[in-house]
Amino acid sequence: MNDERHSIFRDAGRDRRTAEQIPDTPQTRAPSYRLAFADEAFLCREELRPVRLQLELLKPQLELDERQIESTIVLFGGARIPAPEHKDGARTQTLADLSRFYEEARLFAQVMTRKSLATGNREFVITTGGGPGVMEAGNRGAEEVGGVSIGLNIVLPHEQAPNAYVTPNLCFNFHYFAIRKMHFLMRARAICVFPGGFGTLDEMFEALTLIQTGRMERVPFLLFGREFWETIINWEALQEAGTISPEDLDLFRFVESAEEAAHLIEEWDPAPPRSDIPGR
Repeated sequence: MNDERHSIFRDAGRDRRTAEQIPDTPQTRAPSYRLAFADEAFLCREELRPVRLQLELLKPQLELDERQIESTIVLFGGARIPAPEHKDGARTQTLADLSRFYEEARLFAQVMTRKSLATGNREFVITTGGGPGVMEAGNRGAEEVGGVSIGLNIVLPHEQAPNAYVTPNLCFNFHYFAIRKMHFLMRARAICVFPGGFGTLDEMFEALTLIQTGRMERVPFLLFGREFWETIINWEALQEAGTISPEDLDLFRFVESAEEAAHLIEEWDPAPPRSDIPGR
C-alpha cells in the first residue's frame, strides 16, 4: 500500500528507518525507546487487543479497496475432502465419496471466475479460507481460468499453510476468527457451502443467522449436496419444534452441481434485509 497524500510532516516509515540507524547504546537498546508502532512486544500486550482487532479489520479492507474488488463469491467447505485423484487415500469411505464436491467446487470457481474476468476481477471474486480440501478446489478453479482469488487463512496450532492456488497478493492471515468471518461476508454476492465439519458449520450458521435476523442482506445461499446436509441436520425437526420458522427454510437452497449453482446466482432477484423475524 502506498500513501501518496501530501503532508508537511515526516512519514512514519521514514522515521522508522531513521530510528534503525542510530548508535547502539544501552539507551537505544531499551524496549522503552522503540517506536510504539514498530514494537512487536508492545503491540502483543493484552491491553492492545482492541488495536489488533482494528488492524486485522483494516489491512485486508484497504488492500481489497485498492484493488477495487467490489464483490466476492464465498466458498465454505471441508479441509479434509480430497481431490478425486487422491480419494483412494481418504481417511473414510464417506470422505472418498465426497471428493466429487471438490470437483464441483473447482468447476464452479471456474464458471464464476470467467464472470469475474469480464469485470476486470472486481466482481464475483472467489473467496475461500485458503486451506486444503474444498478451499483449495475453489482457488484452483480460479487460477485455472486465469483469474484471481482470495484466501483468508487463520493461524492454527498445527499451522495451516495457504494452498498453492491462492493469488499471492490476495492471501491474508488472521489471528481473530471473528474478524476473518467479517471479511468473508462484507463483500459476499453469494455464499456456497460444501460438505464439511465444525468450521464449515460454524461459518454456515453464523451467516444464516445474520440473514435470518435481518443484519445482512439476503444473497444466494447454496448448500451443495442435499443428502449430506439432510443427513447431518434435521431441518424439519427445528421447524416442528418452533425454534425456527417455516420461512427460515427458504433462506437457502440445495444444489448438486456447479452448473445448477451458477444458474441460481445468475437468476437471483436481489432482496433487502428482513425487517422482522417470522414467528417472533
